[in-house]
Amino acid sequence: MQHLTTPLFQRICATLLLLVCQHASADVFVSSEKDNAILQLDNDGKVLRAIPVCLRPRHMAWAPGGQQILVACGDSNQIGIVDLASGKLSGSFNTGESPELFALSPDGKTVYVSIEDGSQLAAYEVGSGKPQFSVKTGAEPEGVLASPDGKLVYVTSEVANTVYRIDLAQHKISAQVKAGMRPRRFALTPDGGELWVSNEMGSSISIIDSASMKVKQTLGFTVTGMRSADITPVGMVMSKDGKTVWVGLGRANHVAEVDVATRTVRGLVLVGKRAWGLALNPDGSRLYVANGLSDDMSIIDTASRKAIRTVPVGRSPHTILIN
Repeated sequence: MQHLTTPLFQRICATLLLLVCQHASADVFVSSEKDNAILQLDNDGKVLRAIPVCLRPRHMAWAPGGQQILVACGDSNQIGIVDLASGKLSGSFNTGESPELFALSPDGKTVYVSIEDGSQLAAYEVGSGKPQFSVKTGAEPEGVLASPDGKLVYVTSEVANTVYRIDLAQHKISAQVKAGMRPRRFALTPDGGELWVSNEMGSSISIIDSASMKVKQTLGFTVTGMRSADITPVGMVMSKDGKTVWVGLGRANHVAEVDVATRTVRGLVLVGKRAWGLALNPDGSRLYVANGLSDDMSIIDTASRKAIRTVPVGRSPHTILIN
């Protein structure tokens, strides 16, 4: 059996492994608000198909099992259910007016939705769409994050400049804290100890201790040649190891790579207009950025911190989801 360790055999194995990895590469899904569709692309940005959905699709997440996508449709006042096998909208259920973002419970049975026009967080049963409860928040709630233990949900209010912590057993707010101006989205450290909150009009991120619900630090952003008012962070994604947070700087047309431990910006990447939704591929080697005003998506090599490709993805791309 010595021939199994020969250089030729090892090269053949390496080639087969590369082919397998290429075949198993992730697909990318982008919600297009003005096209009322979700685009499916390969990992290099080639469009595979467009799936018609409900009106003004925004946030997306995987339904339990990974064969369906849940999508918040702001102008239909619905959560749509997209079946990937058929490439069709297979179902939906009604929500309050203008659903923004949502989070699933750890068991995948409940969806927590920020209802922009109702100033509330509303919970629905995923299977039936049956309303479970609602909690009033500040005006224009957006970001929603469910704790890994299933006990809490965090919500941002753009108008109140506040982050709310909701106790799911009591169905009420258990704590709240002022963030920066117009807080939008969340990222949670792997240990659950810190909430990172993007402040769109504050050109910053608030780092909140999740236990005490107090702001530990505020990290501001600067971009050479840009006014502070044009630096509008919204979308964020944290690496699996919790060492890096990527932040879309909105109208500054850049993405920032932030070192979590030192709270410093390692570097900036120039992308399209109004860098918005962000997603990392499974191994963290590529970052995908939805550029809402240039109607395209930037693909970034995270190791070199360079944009390697920009591809059109419909009108007003909002959220990126990767399998």
